[in-house]
Amino acid sequence: MELAMRKDVPVNETWDLSLIYETEEKMWADLEKAETQTAEIVKNYKGKLDDPDNIVACLNAKEEVLKTLYLVGSYTELAISVDYYDSRNQENGARTGARMAKIDSELSFVDSEILQASTETLEKAIDCATGCRNYLKDLLAKKAHQLTPETEKALSALGQTFQTPYNVYNMSKLADMKFDSFSVNGREYPLGYSLFEDDYEYEIDTDVRRAAFRAFYDKLAQYENTTATAYNAQCTMEKTMADLRSYRDVFESLLSDQKVTREMYDRQIDLITEKLAPHMRKYARLLQKKHGLDKMTFADLKLAVDPEFDPRVTIEESREYVKKGLAILGEDYVAMVEKAYKERWIDFAKNQGKSTGGFCASPYGKNSYILLSWNDRMADVFTIAHELGHAGHFGRTNAEQSLYDTNVSTYFIEAPSTMNELIMAHYLLKTSDDKRFRRWVLSSMIGHTYYHNFVTHLREAWYQREVYKIIDRGGSVNAEVLSGIFRKNLELFWGEDVEITKGAELTWMRQPHYYMGLYSYTYSAGLTVATQVCKRIEEEGQPAVEDWKNVLRSGSTLDPVGLAALAKIDITTDAPLNDTIDYIGSIIDEICKLTEEIDGIKVD
Repeated sequence: MELAMRKDVPVNETWDLSLIYETEEKMWADLEKAETQTAEIVKNYKGKLDDPDNIVACLNAKEEVLKTLYLVGSYTELAISVDYYDSRNQENGARTGARMAKIDSELSFVDSEILQASTETLEKAIDCATGCRNYLKDLLAKKAHQLTPETEKALSALGQTFQTPYNVYNMSKLADMKFDSFSVNGREYPLGYSLFEDDYEYEIDTDVRRAAFRAFYDKLAQYENTTATAYNAQCTMEKTMADLRSYRDVFESLLSDQKVTREMYDRQIDLITEKLAPHMRKYARLLQKKHGLDKMTFADLKLAVDPEFDPRVTIEESREYVKKGLAILGEDYVAMVEKAYKERWIDFAKNQGKSTGGFCASPYGKNSYILLSWNDRMADVFTIAHELGHAGHFGRTNAEQSLYDTNVSTYFIEAPSTMNELIMAHYLLKTSDDKRFRRWVLSSMIGHTYYHNFVTHLREAWYQREVYKIIDRGGSVNAEVLSGIFRKNLELFWGEDVEITKGAELTWMRQPHYYMGLYSYTYSAGLTVATQVCKRIEEEGQPAVEDWKNVLRSGSTLDPVGLAALAKIDITTDAPLNDTIDYIGSIIDEICKLTEEIDGIKVD
């Protein structure tokens, strides 16, 4: 279980960044080209953006620069993400980051000057624009929050500095934090971030699982003050920016780009906290009875209902599962899946210094890149399907929209990914009538898809909202405050059914989402939409699939309410979320019923 160094992992398990740039030299040449184009834009348009035609022409020229910056940023950041120990990757990231920040600063006049133009001029520019039309509409909506050109330029120049809290978090977590092994019954076990999250949290041996939990959180505790300082700096910066731009509060500022209301944000957190908790507590009681635990603790919540029925899957086998599972989305979608495996879009490797969890990056004009750590489990197949959901979404959006229309609201961003998880589960349910297999699929939906998005990330969202309330009142947070909030958060949700093990309050240290604005709650928002669309597909078939394809290609031409409406879902009401919570409850009830039939274990 000891993790290899990056240089020692098989090449065929790594992604191929040469699909972005064949060599580093070509990346540097492209960046230099962007700098030249930036100088031309400054020369041709600075001081001249009071004319509709110049506004559109300038934005079209700027789009070409942004495309290059997207590729350069992706190339360097993806290299860092798989090996934080590589000093060359870090150096390239710092050098490109500094030069891109300079370009951003030099181009900051564009938005500032456009917003200084009259409303009439802006409306004329919108009328004659094509690819940048929606971008101009968004700028017009932000007119009241724009600062002076000099201030905007200064803020753009500080862009790389604003990334410092997140960079400190990542360096502390992925480069500096070294885990010691731990002992159980005379045997030594290695420990690391990915080992804990991908293996030990699911470990069937209770002594090993709980010992790993203690060792993992003991190590986190050594970095709690550094991590808290970085997070406080992030929140304080966001509050300062909200005040500078005259937003009512930090929530309005952070939600503005998502194009959703505070009501939609609060609904996800409050309804799930209130109505899902009873269902998940029942699931926790099931796990305790099924595994004969003396008590149910926070360290036991990731246990599988039937771990001995956890199918082992190779990387190659996963390709066939995913292709067959997602075939309902069409031949072109299956072809994308095949290319992802064949052309090495996916980084499966497990190595030291690699980012934890999984993500998908889709640089404009290129293929997507998917990161995960492969563990030979069927759960990894769901992860691949999830990340391919992002790839399929942005592959279509990037192909059919301008770069300006690919900035999809984060409220909706997780809908296509979680949709794929549900499609995979429904496919698997149709492949067998065996009760044990059915229970395994259903419990995978609860233990992975819904737990991850409706519990893990939703509890993060509850905690994050409490932190921002403190910051918004002019306060600050430290490790003790953050841990206190998170413990209260967990106790509120799990009640007396789960003991919140000492150390669990440090769970706030594990996720990078807090450095991405109000992102955590969007996982449940996206899965709510996905659940409703998946139910439509099950009931209506191809018409619902076609509606969904229209959503995937629409990019940010519509806001979340409009995108959901395109899929025939109304997210302006509580109904979709309430129905989704009821659906989760029905799955848990069926798992309990199957467990009683299979094992004779009854859960009240």
